[in-house]
Order: sequence, then structure tokens, then C-alpha cells
Amino acid sequence: MSTLPTEDPASTDSPDLTVQIREAILRGEFVPHQRLVEADLSERFGATRASVRTALLNLAGEGLVERLPNRGARVRAISVQEAVEIVEVRIGLESLCARKAAENLTEDGEAQLRSVRDDIRSAVAAGDLFAYSRLNQDMDRLLRELSGHATATLLLERLRAQSARHQFRLAFQPGRALQSAPEHIAIIDAVLARDPDAAESATRAHLRGIVEVLQTLE
Repeated sequence: MSTLPTEDPASTDSPDLTVQIREAILRGEFVPHQRLVEADLSERFGATRASVRTALLNLAGEGLVERLPNRGARVRAISVQEAVEIVEVRIGLESLCARKAAENLTEDGEAQLRSVRDDIRSAVAAGDLFAYSRLNQDMDRLLRELSGHATATLLLERLRAQSARHQFRLAFQPGRALQSAPEHIAIIDAVLARDPDAAESATRAHLRGIVEVLQTLE
């Protein structure tokens, strides 16, 4: 009986596995300095050891994981100062994306932004900080998509992954949502108005505020 040729598992499920492990790290399921054992990850995600190894190498390249000589890998701890520097770099990239989003806004994009804006208002009014944190990520992702700037998007996705844990902490600081929500809405309103200068300015102001708050965590 003939059998169909099989593909190399490492070549087929590694990209998706990289995403799954990355998201688990960002959700706090793996904490800083925690060892990432290939056998455990293989069992948890139903993947081959080779695929796990490839995913960990990918994440090491993103700065989320560090490889230890003869000891495997662990979640990399990112200092507050490093998080500050990452946000400082993001200021230029996210301002560019906001500007491009305002210039390239489509009717479909407008509808999506209005929906996110309404959801942000509702989440803050209800005091649902988990939903608010998720909506912030949705807004950022949508602006990157609307910008159509592939290079900035790629760089931002890597940078945001490294600083996500610190920003998650910020989202749950008392009163932080009431301060940041109007800033997010100002960015959305500027893009909806198709005003590139205002979109860039609102984005810069918001991210500078994040830098200031992060510095208080040191």
C-alpha cells in the first residue's frame, strides 16, 4: 500500500507555534526567568521538539527568550529602563503609522475605528480593565494595518512584544485608564478626521506620557 509523502513538521507548524508561545509569554503564563523546557512545550502545544526548538530560536531573535549555554532557554526579563527605550523608539514608528493611517483611511477602516472607539468608552465606563487593555492592543494593531507601512509594522510588532508586560502593568494602575483612554480616543478622532498632523501629534503625546509613567516604576 502506497503512502503519501509527509512534510517535515518543523517546516509546517513552527510559525504558528512561535505565535502561540509568544502569546503565552505576553499573557503572563510564562514569567521572567522561567525555563522553557522543550519537552514540556512539545506536550503542551502538541508540537514536535524540532518545532519547539525553532520557535524558541525565533523568539530569541525577537528578544522575548534568551538561550542559556547547556541549559536550554528561559523567558527574558526586560528592565524598566529597556522598556522606556523601546517606547522611545516606538514614538517615531507609531507616529508614522498614525500619519499614514490618516492619509490612507478607507470607509471600512473608518467603521472599524469607530467601533473600537465606542468599545474603549464602554470598557472604561464599566471599569473593565481587562477589556480596555485588549482594546488598546486592537486599536494599535488596526492603526498599523491601516497605515499600510509593512516595515514599520514589522518593527513595531517586535518592539511591542518586548514591552507588553510593562504596559499591561500600567493599564491596571489606579486611574491610568481614565487618563489614557482620552489619549487613545484623540488619536482615533484625528485619524477619522483624516488629519495626519493631528494624528502624529496625538500619538507622540500619548507615548511620551507612557515614558513618564514607566519611569515612575523604576
